[in-house]
Amino acid sequence: MEDGMGDEASARSIEPRAWQTVLEHVERQLVEGTLTPGERLPGERVLSAALGVGRSSVREALRVLEVLGLIRTHAGSGPNAGAIIIATPGGAMSALMRLQVAARGFPVADIVRTRLVLEAFVAGDLAEAEASARPDLSAAERLLDAMDSPGLEPPDFLALDAAFHLALAEASGNQVITATMAGLRSGIEGYALAGLANIGDWAATSARLRREHRGIVEAIRAADAATARARIHDHISGYYSEISPDSQVLASPPPVQPAISDDSQPEPARKRAPAPW
Repeated sequence: MEDGMGDEASARSIEPRAWQTVLEHVERQLVEGTLTPGERLPGERVLSAALGVGRSSVREALRVLEVLGLIRTHAGSGPNAGAIIIATPGGAMSALMRLQVAARGFPVADIVRTRLVLEAFVAGDLAEAEASARPDLSAAERLLDAMDSPGLEPPDFLALDAAFHLALAEASGNQVITATMAGLRSGIEGYALAGLANIGDWAATSARLRREHRGIVEAIRAADAATARARIHDHISGYYSEISPDSQVLASPPPVQPAISDDSQPEPARKRAPAPW
């Protein structure tokens, strides 16, 4: 009983992103090879004590790792209980752990502007992929399904939300964009969480975000690049405007990639749209 009460007190006092300490610890061990597929993670109690976080934070981190397809968890007791590693992180995660930490110090407006450029490009690029090389969006869609879970707490929802945007970058196959998005992830989650206090109706906001996510994926699958770019721009800027109503940083229109012109069009007409700032 005393241990349970202590764990509850710890869970109440944890920092909003304490679960990320666990996530980064596991990711680092996977990248370094300390943990490999087929091995089991230490139990919740061991990770909690080793990393100085509440067991609720450990559970949140394990939930994200499972949705990302890195671990599989089994309830109960015995040799098959707990979390087993089933994959390792892709991309340049080892190089970006430093960027991920550094992103916490970036101005929020800069993070948002960077997202508008990178993610509009990603959405358009995915939509414009050749029919013979359509992107694999299964990881992104698994995250959307996880966000549909009833009773999901806002921090968990926003963690999955950030993972969804990273999954789109990974689906593009562009390693530089994927690396940059991975490095920005903690900064994205940070401003998203900080803005919760300015949201009057979380149920309505989360429902809207889920619809927007699905709409982005639908546009990509329909090979409608213009709509995909516009929807992801409106999605990112809409949430930021909701949590920062006085900000004018997103006053510019969404970035648009130039359409491919035929050879008869004069060269000066082929202009790239300006960046959104």
